Amino acid sequence: MKHPVDVHVGKRVRHRRWMVGMTQQQLAEKVGIKFQQIQKYETGMNRISASRLWAIAENLDVQISFFFEGLEGNEKASDQKFEGMPENVFSDKEALELVRCYYAIPENQRKRLFELARVLSA
Repeated sequence: MKHPVDVHVGKRVRHRRWMVGMTQQQLAEKVGIKFQQIQKYETGMNRISASRLWAIAENLDVQISFFFEGLEGNEKASDQKFEGMPENVFSDKEALELVRCYYAIPENQRKRLFELARVLSA
């Protein structure tokens, strides 16, 4: 049976991999495993060992704590809830694509776009 923490960590791996535009095959090659193992990690079917999670975090350019953000009981997660936002905004592919596109914009233009979005949402 899948453990909820393994499922959560797997989803966070998938979301981060998708955000950086990496395929399961590419991540698997960087970590030194087969892509089927990445699939099992992402679905929570297999638990990720500490050393493997370390390697995944390095290759996805995040801290290990990233994979645990949003778990119930995580104080940081409760601090990040905003009125009108879905509880797990990163489970929405459109939101993920929007964030990825946003960070692809040059920084000076991104700041202007951010200010426009702030004004339009008020």
